Amino acid sequence: MTFTNFGLSQPLLRAVAEEGYSTPTPIQDQAIPHVLAGKDLLGCAQTGTGKTAAFALPILERLLQAGERIGKRKPRVLVLTPTRELSAQIDASFAAYGRHTRITHAVVFGGVNINRQIQALSRGVDVLVATPGRLLDLMGQGATSLDEVGIYVLDEADRMLDMGFIHDVKRITAAVPKRRQTLLFSATMPDSIRSLSRSLLSQPVEVAVTPVASTAEKVGQCVYYVEKADKRRLLTRLLADAAIDRALVFTRTKHGANRVVEHLEKSGIAAAAIHGNKSQNARERALSLFKEGRMRVLVATDVAARGIDIDGLSYVINFDLPNVPECYVHRIGRTGRAGASGQALSFCDAEERPYLRGIEKLIRQQIRVISPQQASASAHL
Repeated sequence: MTFTNFGLSQPLLRAVAEEGYSTPTPIQDQAIPHVLAGKDLLGCAQTGTGKTAAFALPILERLLQAGERIGKRKPRVLVLTPTRELSAQIDASFAAYGRHTRITHAVVFGGVNINRQIQALSRGVDVLVATPGRLLDLMGQGATSLDEVGIYVLDEADRMLDMGFIHDVKRITAAVPKRRQTLLFSATMPDSIRSLSRSLLSQPVEVAVTPVASTAEKVGQCVYYVEKADKRRLLTRLLADAAIDRALVFTRTKHGANRVVEHLEKSGIAAAAIHGNKSQNARERALSLFKEGRMRVLVATDVAARGIDIDGLSYVINFDLPNVPECYVHRIGRTGRAGASGQALSFCDAEERPYLRGIEKLIRQQIRVISPQQASASAHL
């Protein structure tokens, strides 16, 4: 099976080849034919499965088949996402796959100057990628209208609900034509997502590529039982091992992330925090340095975790265990991507024991316990 089997246009096949892809991933294999056929779709897929191309490629194909429009162009496609990082990545995918076409795209999210986004929309756009809050701001200012949207995508819908965007999503949905194709993707499929899908989708095709609670098969997992006050010391000791070349560290709070970064920098370890209180420029700069390998440790909260796609990331460290078990699955999914192996190390203090039990119940396995005295990269293998 190759991408040519889908009947995609030559400009798209050329772009896919230039990106270095030849064989579709399971989610692409399952989803692309249905999206090309114009069907509504409910997709259960975690990040790192090739999900973005599973909707971007057939959407671009449908736009090519519809032909160019003359005059001021309102968005024909709306992709709604929960975070800035994910929005930027999806927009970059549309740019990459559509590079040999004349299809235009724009991305809008908060934390940056709204005037540039208003200007971009005023030039006309085919594909609009947006976070809910900023899109509602722009609609309120009359900068964009959704009355020509024919394809509506909600990506990482479970995260959208977790972050309290349900009312924003409903307001945006009300502004989109009822006659449309709707695609809803979610990494998990709780009752709340099932309920949302019933209200948004019409006779949807369901595709799922991994069990809802599965963790990446190639990710080794272990946990350290450690006192809360000793966590920073343990982290420094782990990072003293040069085998951990880059690590994505998760904290539960923004302040916790800042404190970890301060501690690491005092210990001579280059680190930066990425969370909702940071400006978009600061977040992008930190992510760029980390991706390029010029900064060894990135400390993030869960809100910043979705959509972070880093090639060759071998270590995820849960400095704080998440109180929502599904978040653990998302966090450790940052490593072990695209067939690579990875390690997920978790710190668990006395108060977090119930969180650990919830995680183990969800993933249906016990996580190996390692003594803090054995703290080194080799101990996890």
